[in-house]
Amino acid sequence: MLKVENFFNKFADMLGVITGTAMLLMILNVFYDVITRYAFRINSIAMQEMEWHLFSVVILLGVAYTLKEDGHVRVDIIYDKFSYRKKAIINMVGVIIAILPISLLVGLSSIENATDAYLSMEQSGNPGGLPYRWIVKALIPLSFLMLIITSIGFFIKNLNIFNGLHGSDEKRPVL
Repeated sequence: MLKVENFFNKFADMLGVITGTAMLLMILNVFYDVITRYAFRINSIAMQEMEWHLFSVVILLGVAYTLKEDGHVRVDIIYDKFSYRKKAIINMVGVIIAILPISLLVGLSSIENATDAYLSMEQSGNPGGLPYRWIVKALIPLSFLMLIITSIGFFIKNLNIFNGLHGSDEKRPVL
């Protein structure tokens, strides 16, 4: 099971690289936009739209990577006091009753919107805006598919923790 977990971890790490690259591009885009706007008084609608396109990539793909890193915010103060086996049970149940159903619901319900945007070759309504807005809309169902895949990996990781196994990248002992 550790090999299967490692496969899913590598997949999620690939999403992390894509997300990090999109973040870097977004930072450079904002920097360029600010400099050209305030130093040269040049305003580009396309560059402004590119900011939210890149932001969409960061958020939509970053959710799946963050799950792999177990980096989502938790508000349950009781969770921290549980053993690693109890935490693993909570995480596995969370995947089954929350992440997978919501991912399926949102992913499947967004396919029609993405398909319609593609068939109509949806683009920005602003003069000078970006064409191919359908790409961002197509990223919505794709990102939820990525979340489903990384959820399976997260489930397997927690199953390994529950069973007393842990990968080489596991930073904490199994209790």
